[in-house]
Amino acid sequence: MIVAFSVTPLGVGEDVGEYVADAVRVVRESGLPHCTDAMFTSIEGESWDEVMDVVKRAVAAVEARAPRVSLVLKADIRPGVSDGLTSKVETVERYLAG
Repeated sequence: MIVAFSVTPLGVGEDVGEYVADAVRVVRESGLPHCTDAMFTSIEGESWDEVMDVVKRAVAAVEARAPRVSLVLKADIRPGVSDGLTSKVETVERYLAG
């Protein structure tokens, strides 16, 4: 399963990079495959519990310093598929090259 999520602190001003870094740090320390871009962090794991635990801890890291937190989450639930973070992108790149 792949979960793409975005955690946004509210009520802390416009510069939120430091808060977002707290959330991304949790993801990186989880040891699960992940990637971060300008809008979302995607994380891949075997189960809801495994992935959602990381999301919950990432939100908690931001929540510890911000009075309000917004969470946007999208999930691709596909049992038996692994390495989806790279294989999905590789498939698109293959079509673009061909």
